[in-house]
Amino acid sequence: MTSSLTASGRGRGAGAATAVHPVDEVLPLPRLFVLGLQHVLVMYAGALAVPMIIGGALKLPKDQIAFLIAADMFCCGIVSIIQSMGFGKVGIRLPMMMGVTFTAIAPIITAGSNPDLGMTAVFGGVIAAGVFTLVVAPFIGRVVRWFPPVVTGSVVLVIGVSLMRVGINWAAGGSPTINSPNGPIPNPGYGIPSHLAIAGLVLLTTLVVVATCRGFLTNVAALIGMAVGFAIALLIGDVNFAGLSSAPWVEFITPFHFGWPTFDPMTAITLCVVMLVIMIEGVGQFLAISAIVDKPLSRADIARGLRADGVGGIIGGIFNTFTYTSYAQNVGLVQMTGVRSRWVCVAAGMILIVLGCVPKLAFIAASLPQYVLGGVAVVMFGMVAATAVRIFGHVDFVKNHKNAYVVAVSLGLGMIPLVADRFFAQLPPLLAKFFNNGILLGTLTAVLLNLALNYRETLAAKDTHV
Repeated sequence: MTSSLTASGRGRGAGAATAVHPVDEVLPLPRLFVLGLQHVLVMYAGALAVPMIIGGALKLPKDQIAFLIAADMFCCGIVSIIQSMGFGKVGIRLPMMMGVTFTAIAPIITAGSNPDLGMTAVFGGVIAAGVFTLVVAPFIGRVVRWFPPVVTGSVVLVIGVSLMRVGINWAAGGSPTINSPNGPIPNPGYGIPSHLAIAGLVLLTTLVVVATCRGFLTNVAALIGMAVGFAIALLIGDVNFAGLSSAPWVEFITPFHFGWPTFDPMTAITLCVVMLVIMIEGVGQFLAISAIVDKPLSRADIARGLRADGVGGIIGGIFNTFTYTSYAQNVGLVQMTGVRSRWVCVAAGMILIVLGCVPKLAFIAASLPQYVLGGVAVVMFGMVAATAVRIFGHVDFVKNHKNAYVVAVSLGLGMIPLVADRFFAQLPPLLAKFFNNGILLGTLTAVLLNLALNYRETLAAKDTHV
């Protein structure tokens, strides 16, 4: 894979100046539409789930969740076009689809559920993380040495395990408690057997599709699982379409729908740390797609690709959505189909923009009961943790037993806010706020402990992108 990275991005043969590379080939419009729609369907379940999960966890009204979904589709399209088409020094100009990342869900829910912060602080943090990404994109190679696989794997594992609580509660029907004038009381709808059964069926359907189908159907297994759960909930009368008739067919996404962004330092720092992990993972995605389409990358190409992540964050914060990254499932689709034209992803981006401007579709999606979404959330959040396991495949735990200590301690400390939310209650307020952020605590522990235990290997690491 390192052979895909060249010093100048040249060396493609004498005819490279005149021949059109398959990546740059513009296909006929009918083919662009069909192939672009396929990319949209492959990423739709993941892109749809993030705003639904965040909106549900923050107990937003259905119309606001529908707006988040529409805004997400709209921004997915814009950022995918920027990444694939390229504008100046932004965009890698390869067939890549961009979508909201699951990795940032935990800090977003933490900030959004804080009554002193709310959604405006979330969008302020997203914009700050986007600006941070733009600034550090050219220097990410120098940061990689501080985030070897043992560190990035530990951070992603902390994030994945932290998210599981949200997915499991959703599968049971929502939050275990609800607010009342006299304080929190038990939620009578929590853990109803029918909710558990339907969530289990959604999970089972998703796994059956993965086990028995191939290619495209496997990529949309979560979407099929949600469709089955939605149909059953509709049959038993658990789907509420109230407000659908008043939702317009066409409506443009407006910036700052929830108000002007506010900037909370802790939220911004947390999302910047998350973006560091996303960028390091993104480099791997860039090199993978480069090898698939047979188009070598220069360091400038990679910096342009990472800048698109940053621009995505800024656009997301302005248009009421979240942080963006390249979607691995679409990279797999390029490999499966053999279609290398980046203009297919540009067409897919245009389709997403149109979908984002059709509020009725977003409203229908927002009507999905929480327990249905919980069935696939268990899978999706578990996949975040599984990504950490994949990253750990590049870590030597046999000859270097110190790596196990890095993982164990960073995971243990990162879980403290999850299992004991008053553990740091007696500390000074600013310090308590920092330590109550499991992602920050786990990341800091992993970086410092790796440096302490593996300092020779860390200092010897080269300033490269891979």
